[in-house]
Order: sequence, then C-alpha cells, then structure tokens
Amino acid sequence: MRLYRFLSDDDTSAFCHKVSAALAKGWELHGSPSYAFDAARGVMRCGQAVVKEVPGTYDPDIKLSEM
Repeated sequence: MRLYRFLSDDDTSAFCHKVSAALAKGWELHGSPSYAFDAARGVMRCGQAVVKEVPGTYDPDIKLSEM
C-alpha cells in the first residue's frame, strides 16, 4: 500500500529537519514544496508531500508519523 503525508511548519530549519527525518525513515518526496505567507502570524509557512510503500492494507488508525 502507498501512504501519503503532508508535512508543514514555519519556514525554519525545524521544517527541514522534519522532512529530513521522514526521508531517513524511507519516505520519498512527492511533488514540489509549497510556500505561503501566514498573515495572521507574519511568517512564511512551507509544506512538502511525502509518500511511502509499506506492506499491508490501509487503516485510518495508522500512525503515519511512526511509519
């Protein structure tokens, strides 16, 4: 089965570490990163989709961050 996650955070090194940690766990980048300005907080936000092939069948109780 193929799993999908969308990682997002403020545009800081913390976001880069979040994506790097997912890559280290076997997730692969899916598409281009996205950026948006959060006017309420005055910060840039970024996001990146990642996908991963795993055995089994989908269950909505899967903890994607633990995969």
